[in-house]
Amino acid sequence: MKSGFLGATQFLTRIPIRLESAPNMAASVPWFPVVGALIGATIGAVAAGMMELVPASVAAAVAVIFGVALTGAFHEDGLADTADALGGWTQEQRREILKDSRHGSYGVAALCATIVLRILCVATLNPAAAFGGLVAAHTLGRGAAVGVMGAFRQAPEPGLGADYSRSLKLRAALTGVAVAISITLIATGWWTAPLVAITALGALVVALVARSAFGGISGDILGAVEQVGECLVLIVVSGLALHHQLWWA
Repeated sequence: MKSGFLGATQFLTRIPIRLESAPNMAASVPWFPVVGALIGATIGAVAAGMMELVPASVAAAVAVIFGVALTGAFHEDGLADTADALGGWTQEQRREILKDSRHGSYGVAALCATIVLRILCVATLNPAAAFGGLVAAHTLGRGAAVGVMGAFRQAPEPGLGADYSRSLKLRAALTGVAVAISITLIATGWWTAPLVAITALGALVVALVARSAFGGISGDILGAVEQVGECLVLIVVSGLALHHQLWWA
């Protein structure tokens, strides 16, 4: 259990963690939503604390940038690579572009768009909603990636994403998804229903596009799934917060 959590933390963040041996992929994946929740709680605490000192827009920008630094822009990089690759004309060409570490105009645009969108969403929230919304966004984003890993075929090319997906059993994937929903329920109460629904829809659309465009799921696609889920959750949270309060606020 400890090694799985530490392996997931090492994989998803820039926190310097030294393990005695290589992480067990199958044991690490179900912990992704838990690590996502801790990331979201940390970013949410930064946002909520900063809102007491500076305007909400500034607090939101600082919090989102802090989150990008904490995760090493790990998922953002996957989204950017995916956006660039979708510009290819054939499946083979798109796979080649996906393997290129350089970012083109589509990738840069996608990268900027997701950061700006998250900042704007968080800036509309009060401290309580910002904290709960960020916990939900980061938890469900990772939970969606785990669900896609368990439900869709992997791309033929080797890679970390494909390796993790091949080692993942359906039961472990379902456990990860259930954990993500449970954490979100604690953080947002009845808001969980629309948040889970929009995250599932976003993950399904990205996975279906990836299956058609690339022939399967890769690590970059999983990054795109997480980023799409995170943005959609924050959009819905910003809408809900206009008319409702969090259950514990």
